[in-house]
Amino acid sequence: MSPEQASARILVVDDSPVDRAVVARLLASDGYEVVEAENGRQALDLLRANGVDAVITDLLMPELDGFATLAAIRADEKHGHIPVIVITGLDDLDSAVRCIELGATDYVLRPVKPALLRARIRASLENARLLETIDRQKSELARFISPQIAQLITSPEGEQLLAGHRRRITVVFCDLRGFTSFSETAEPEEVLGVLRAYHVTLGRLIVEHGGTLEHFAGDGVMVFFNDPVLQDDHEIRAVSMAVAMRTAVAGLASNWRKLGYELGFGVGIVAGYATLGRIGFEGRHDYGAVGNAVNLAARLSSEAAPDQILLDQRTYAAVEDQVEVASVGELSLKGLHRPVPAFDVLAVRSAVLEPVAPDR
Repeated sequence: MSPEQASARILVVDDSPVDRAVVARLLASDGYEVVEAENGRQALDLLRANGVDAVITDLLMPELDGFATLAAIRADEKHGHIPVIVITGLDDLDSAVRCIELGATDYVLRPVKPALLRARIRASLENARLLETIDRQKSELARFISPQIAQLITSPEGEQLLAGHRRRITVVFCDLRGFTSFSETAEPEEVLGVLRAYHVTLGRLIVEHGGTLEHFAGDGVMVFFNDPVLQDDHEIRAVSMAVAMRTAVAGLASNWRKLGYELGFGVGIVAGYATLGRIGFEGRHDYGAVGNAVNLAARLSSEAAPDQILLDQRTYAAVEDQVEVASVGELSLKGLHRPVPAFDVLAVRSAVLEPVAPDR
């Protein structure tokens, strides 16, 4: 048994002093710290006040039986990973099924075999610690990458998507006009201060609109919609986000001008098919998108003047009833043989977006 297991705190719940003492002595002999409760209500009070690493409970008890106690534990998010082992003399299938459906970790019949109970407690504690580790890693991942990708990485079905798939998405590229010349003349601390404010502002709006952040690269940002979370309204989500970004960055730029920094904001948006999946190398992977839509969005972003949000013809067609635009004519873009008709978004007329949950 590991030191962590030996120091675990286990709550034993049983209205029979004799049965409770048998289990408590067995646990204590293995080095566990034991807390005892006579019924489910007392057990919940102890759990909320002090917290434990595992619960072993009887089913038939006064005031609050084992079924209700188990349901109450599983209803509390703070105790979601706590193992709950049921020990009972009820040798019937319906009771066992009900306990498992309520979230019991295990179902042990009396008379208790010490070796079996020890093994099941160890396995339950190891599994609980594994789940806690996964949740912690997921939280840590979410600090550094898009929440959608953090969820994808830690989900069983995520591997298929990570391996590669094709989907229609809306791609948004944006960056600051004049940033290169600014960074060549400004002090490093000034550049870092501008980037921090810029990233915080854009990051909040990306999450609010349900976008997937592909990367921050200095002042350059790439976001896409409709993957890995499907969104029927991905085109207008992308445009609405870009308009909100333009407004927010305008506020930052007003303060920057007071410090002598002349920085604008340009955006390119294209809806189209792309191949998405894991890219990179061992030890450093990203979740990226590859395709003509990505390339065209990047080209439009490079061409955009300060405060312009440029759409190509097909993307404009997908949102034309919801936006006000001005045609900028046909643009000759680097790497493209034919000019591309482009439209500058002036405003979004109406876009009813579903709220995005924090952990999506």
